[in-house]
Amino acid sequence: MSSSQWMTASTGSFSQSAERIAEAIGGADAVLVGAGAGLSTAAGFSYGGKRFEEHFADFHERFGIEDMYTGGFYPFPDKETLWAWWSRSIWLNRYACPVGEAYKDLAALLQGRDYFVLTTNVDHQFQRAGIEKERLFYTQGDYGLFQCSVPCHQETYDNKDMVEAMVREQKDMRVPSELVPRCPRCGEPLVPNLRCDDTFVEDAGWHAAAERYDKFLKDHRRDRVVLLEIGVGGNTPLIIKFPFWRMALGNRHATYVQLNAGEVFAPAELAERAILVDGDAAKMLSALREKLA
Repeated sequence: MSSSQWMTASTGSFSQSAERIAEAIGGADAVLVGAGAGLSTAAGFSYGGKRFEEHFADFHERFGIEDMYTGGFYPFPDKETLWAWWSRSIWLNRYACPVGEAYKDLAALLQGRDYFVLTTNVDHQFQRAGIEKERLFYTQGDYGLFQCSVPCHQETYDNKDMVEAMVREQKDMRVPSELVPRCPRCGEPLVPNLRCDDTFVEDAGWHAAAERYDKFLKDHRRDRVVLLEIGVGGNTPLIIKFPFWRMALGNRHATYVQLNAGEVFAPAELAERAILVDGDAAKMLSALREKLA
């Protein structure tokens, strides 16, 4: 598309954008949130920088790993080292971290409204912030779940106890061999339930969430809906960004809102019903919580 076919950040000040968004949400029949990794980054959970250096300096020194994301794809020499990495990463990003203020603000401003959350995030922040499980579809998995690596069956396993033991017992970037998690059915290694290839397990909970999401879309397809996209980049546009554009274009009562630090754009046809904010999503969510209280 040519530049004339796109709109970028909306004109007006931060406070004017906040006022417009709050007005749209206040008058909406429903709010559909689409959240990506940028929301967790805005909440302070960076996968690189100081946070990475504090917890993974040893892995950086020995293997040259630069951040938690790329470390997840590193070809470690054995499963004991692999699980020293993954247990530490899961513990830090799923269990030991606080609940982000941005997530608390989002949960608060959604309270009492008809809403649903679609997310590619896997850090469980929504549930911990108080978002109802029945109103959430985590499409790409959850750090708190393991699955068979084959997989020999379509079930997942809560992993807190296993992860905690590996974090507690690891030495010199290795976990004891007996703590390497294995499938209780076939004996093959377990892996985090994260979508990275066609072995990703979509368990019963995943399918139930998908059905609830589809029902929400059908129930509100002609209503005054705010499509609130937060922290969504270009990695997986087919899950949130493109569908949100299509829904906004197909429903003249919809308002499309995009909050992101950079990569802010949308089809020009949405100009009259879109509010695009290039900036700190956490700051905007805090302002919206106050305005909608």
